[in-house]
Amino acid sequence: MNQLDALKQFTTVVADTGDFHQLAAYAPQDATTNPSLILKAVQKPEYAPLLADAVAKHGAQGKDEVMNRLLVAFGCEILKHIPGRVSTEVDARLSFDTEATVARARRIIELFAVEGVGKDRVLIKMASTWEGIQAAAQLEREGIHCNLTLLFSFAQAVACGQAKVQLISPFVGRIYDWYKKNAGAAWDEAAMAEANDPGVQSVRAIYNFYKKHGIATEVMGASFRNVGQITALAGCDLLTISPDLLSKLAANEAPLPQALDAAAAQAMDIPLVTHDEASFRFAMNEDAMATEKLAEGIRAFVVDTHKLEAMMG
Repeated sequence: MNQLDALKQFTTVVADTGDFHQLAAYAPQDATTNPSLILKAVQKPEYAPLLADAVAKHGAQGKDEVMNRLLVAFGCEILKHIPGRVSTEVDARLSFDTEATVARARRIIELFAVEGVGKDRVLIKMASTWEGIQAAAQLEREGIHCNLTLLFSFAQAVACGQAKVQLISPFVGRIYDWYKKNAGAAWDEAAMAEANDPGVQSVRAIYNFYKKHGIATEVMGASFRNVGQITALAGCDLLTISPDLLSKLAANEAPLPQALDAAAAQAMDIPLVTHDEASFRFAMNEDAMATEKLAEGIRAFVVDTHKLEAMMG
């Protein structure tokens, strides 16, 4: 059995791509997209017609509507190739506006419904800012399920659990990047690999906290830099993995043991933590890594959104 098949025994595998032609090879349950992945895809000849069609039919309604239509078009194509859910991202420029995020999410769900896709097959993605988490809480009460992304801290995970969001995407690789960059020449790659990787440790702490306290929010590790980060989180609820790393798992026949276990977490001594807005903002302020990576992630998605809009003419 290869490692991809072994991983699927205790973790739901999600494809992290906007390239729906790659999905069949790895048979993932779900798929995730973001502005960067969509931008990359529409620059390929086989996907350019999706953008051209959205502009031709809806250009007169403005770029926001063209973007919504493009995201839904990609989502619908992806859903033809997977049995589960697609995550579709709200404009990152709305990351600090709860009401606008809610309105945009409702519009995306409406457009999926027009295409015959029920809201049970869509997760609305938004950044794990305080405002984004509050938007998700409101949407969840309306039956619109959310994927809270750009999540780097325990405080963000705690607030998402309190908001009863469907799923969170803690970013393993970007946490790893920050610690490696800050350590500079002192970084010991071998000593900080797999279970000692700071990104892996972050996800493990969140997973164990949720399982200990009966928090139903799904944990989906994301943003992987190497196979070792993935195998160290085998047993996590879901893992969203790029096609490149999926292929490496599929080519590896080495044993893959389960690393995370809900029953084991329930036996751990983990205190319950809660946050209100003030304590959340203070916890984020105390966490330089999370604050910097959240801001950097939002800025990067905004840059790629601008590039997509430029391609709309």
